[in-house]
Amino acid sequence: MKILVTCPPMINMIENYKDLFEKYNLEFYCPKFTQVLTVEELINLVPKYDGWIIGDDPADRIVFEEGKKGKLKAAVKWGVGVDNVDFEACKELNIPITNVPNVFGEEVSDVAIGMLLNLTRKLHDINSETKKGNWYKPAGNSLTGKKVCLIGFGDIGRCTARKLLAFNLDVYVSDPGFEKVNGKIICNYNKDIIVPNILQDVNITNLDDALDNSDFIVTTCALNKFTKHLINKENILKSKKGVKIINVARGPVVNEDDVIELLEDEFISALGTDVFEIEPLPLDSKLRNFPQNFYGSHNGSNTIEAVDNTSHIAINQIAKFLKIID
Repeated sequence: MKILVTCPPMINMIENYKDLFEKYNLEFYCPKFTQVLTVEELINLVPKYDGWIIGDDPADRIVFEEGKKGKLKAAVKWGVGVDNVDFEACKELNIPITNVPNVFGEEVSDVAIGMLLNLTRKLHDINSETKKGNWYKPAGNSLTGKKVCLIGFGDIGRCTARKLLAFNLDVYVSDPGFEKVNGKIICNYNKDIIVPNILQDVNITNLDDALDNSDFIVTTCALNKFTKHLINKENILKSKKGVKIINVARGPVVNEDDVIELLEDEFISALGTDVFEIEPLPLDSKLRNFPQNFYGSHNGSNTIEAVDNTSHIAINQIAKFLKIID
C-alpha cells in the first residue's frame, strides 16, 4: 500500500522511518513544497494513495471526497492541531482518521518561554547589534511579579503555565474547559486530565479578568470558531499599555491587522509569534516593520525527539487503520 506524507518536519527526517515503512510493506511519497499544499494539489495527489499522513494542509471535505473516489482508506493528522482537517467529512465518508495528541507540550512551551525571554530582555536585538560590532545595552523588563494572561490550558498550555510559574509570574488562565473547585483545578470536558499540584497556583478565570491589566498575553489554545481573532483590538486594550503578546497557537487566533495598529500606536510594545494568518509570512506584510518583534516559522514543535516520537505514532496508527497490524 502507498502512503502520502505531507508534514514538513516528518519529511525532513523521512530517512529515519524507511525501515518502519518497509516493515509494514508500505511505500511512502513526499511531495516537494514549503509549508502546505493547495486544495488543487491535494485533489490530484490524495486519491492515488491508500493512506495519508497530513501536515497543516487544507484537508477539506472536497479533498476527502476525491480521495474516497480513489484509493484513500485512512488518514492520520500528524501532531496535535486539527483546525485544518474536516473530521466530520471523514466520518460521513467512513474514512478512519485521528490526530496525535499530547506530543508537543514541552517543545512548544519551550518556544513560548524563549520568545518571552527574548522580548523582555531584547536578547535578539543585543545579539544582532553585538555581531555588528556594537556594544548594545538596552534596559529590559523583569519577569517576577508580572501578570500573564494565558489563553488555553491544554497540554501546551499546562506545560507553559508550569514554566511561567517557575519564573515567578502571576499566571491567569482563560479556558472554559477548566475551573477551580474547592481549591483544585478540574477539567470539565475530560475527567481523565488530572492537573498536577505544581499547577494549582495558577488562577483560573474568565477572559476579561485574565486580560485585565496583564503585562503579557500568551496564546496556546486550539483554533476554532470561538478562538478565531480572539486576540483582537477590543480584547488587547483590556491589558496594560506596553503589553507583549506571544502566540504559539495558530495564526488566526490573533487578528494581525489589529495587532499592527496597536504596535503602531505603541500600545503593544512587542509581538513574539511562531505562527501567522498567512504562512509563510508574506514579503509585503506590515508585521515586517517592527524590529522589536520576534518571529518563528511555525516550527515550535520541531525537535528531533518530538518529530521522531510523533512520526512513529503516526506510521503505526496508519498501519492499524489499514489493518496491517492489530
